Amino acid sequence: MTQPKFPQDRYIKIGQINIRYWCVGDSGSPIVLLHGAGSSIEAWSRNIQALAQDCQVYAFDMVGSGLSDKPIANYSLEYQAQFLKHFIDALKLQRAVFVGHSVGASLALKFALGSPERVEKLVLVSSFGLGREISIASRLLASFPFIVHLSQPSPQNVRLILRQNIYDLKSVPREWIAMRSEAFKLPGRKQAFVSFLRSNIDWFGVRQSVFRPIVSQLANVTVPTLIIWGRQDAILPVAHAHIAAKQIPNARLHVFEQCGHWAQFEHPREFNQLVVKFLTAAQQIDGVAV
Repeated sequence: MTQPKFPQDRYIKIGQINIRYWCVGDSGSPIVLLHGAGSSIEAWSRNIQALAQDCQVYAFDMVGSGLSDKPIANYSLEYQAQFLKHFIDALKLQRAVFVGHSVGASLALKFALGSPERVEKLVLVSSFGLGREISIASRLLASFPFIVHLSQPSPQNVRLILRQNIYDLKSVPREWIAMRSEAFKLPGRKQAFVSFLRSNIDWFGVRQSVFRPIVSQLANVTVPTLIIWGRQDAILPVAHAHIAAKQIPNARLHVFEQCGHWAQFEHPREFNQLVVKFLTAAQQIDGVAV
């Protein structure tokens, strides 16, 4: 079985925590890619090279995910957003484009709200934190975490998880499924994932204390923002995309058809073209291109 080819792993210390990241591209504006909960930088494997043609692209395993350290912690959005800031500071990135998927998108939003001077543009892919609604599976796992602890990291279970996330499971290579089943075995992964679920989700959906501070400030997101969603997203409803598109002043929306929760993985060619076009477009201020 041939493993997919990925960029070279790098590591950086954030305090006492070791963080894995990729860096592709030698010059140009920096782009930071932020994956979703329970995922890893491999989620960007179909995008990072295309986005790095004229930019320097960074992707990292967020604390508690992938091959990064998984300390015992309360994995709230605030904790992870603070960690994002530490990562950006450690790489000495003063200003960057942030491309986030799911929870990664909500972290990008929180960073843009807290440090707008450091954000050039935003790309939000099926963003978490834009409303109460979330899949019943997510609510079950948050309410009954023993299900996570009892689950076995087999290819069959990975397929079951992917069916919740991806519109057409045939688009996922078998090598990817094998890789994800191995990643699920990493020490501390289940504990970190359960902590994230319980910090941010309850039986009724996304906690109000999580999504209300984001939604109430969407009008304050002033940077150019591209919102991307899958029409058939079974995790977070496409209605959340319209909430963000309506309230963020300088936003545009693209909805992929026959697409679930992972637009960047399910439609990589179209996704990459869309994002590159958005990133290279001149910003309009009072009708003047700058």
